Amino acid sequence: QVQVVESGGGLVQAGGSLRLSCTTSGRTFSNPAMGWFRQAPGKEREFVAYVSRSGGVTTYVDSVKGRFTISRDSAKNTVYLQMNSLKPEDTAVYYCASHGAGSYYDITSYDYWGQGTQVTVSS
Repeated sequence: QVQVVESGGGLVQAGGSLRLSCTTSGRTFSNPAMGWFRQAPGKEREFVAYVSRSGGVTTYVDSVKGRFTISRDSAKNTVYLQMNSLKPEDTAVYYCASHGAGSYYDITSYDYWGQGTQVTVSS
């Protein structure tokens, strides 16, 4: 069992920055790969970013490339999502999840999820 807790969301103006954190506990010896997803009102949850177990491989959805950076500090069991140049369309609840097996962009490949943190970008 792995517990996942996100933090760092909030209200920011367009062009601003936020850093989300995701801390895991429980079966952390497995040091799983991790992903960030987001869900806007009325829309499906979508993949945002992925980081491998070592942190050496990262992948992003096209809409955030060059603006968001995912990283991890395995010693702290924490994954970060640095979000710069935020846009109103980035407004969503952001979820962190541990990767089990399968494609990194597929929501069904992730087995443990946090409760989410709200990010609101005003224009």
